[in-house]
Amino acid sequence: MKRFVFAAVVVVLAGQIGMARAADKPDPNGTWKWTVEMNGQKRENTLKLKLDGDKLTGSMPGRNNQDTAIEDGKFKDGEVSFSVTRERNGQKFTQKYTGKIDGDTLKGKIEFERNGEKMTREFEAKRSKD
Repeated sequence: MKRFVFAAVVVVLAGQIGMARAADKPDPNGTWKWTVEMNGQKRENTLKLKLDGDKLTGSMPGRNNQDTAIEDGKFKDGEVSFSVTRERNGQKFTQKYTGKIDGDTLKGKIEFERNGEKMTREFEAKRSKD
């Protein structure tokens, strides 16, 4: 009887440890928000991500709150990468995002080109509780 009780306790504890580890795994799913200051004005950015198997999809609202789908979305070992291509005044421009998830924080960088010069900007987004 003692062996049975001991075995049951071991199984229960192993299950709880496994659940705790699964909860600690980085999860890109959800809505992420961060604020950027440009020319003295603050602008809130929103990113919606969804992981389905190994495929990362999502969108970012742009001008007039029109959603733009992310492209080339990838998620592996807590790291995300994707691109967003927008058009303004007949010209297309692409921003490349890379970042690492730690709990409810997504910290990374945005690479883009302005006036023929490559630029980088860092960001730190928080998962929205909405």
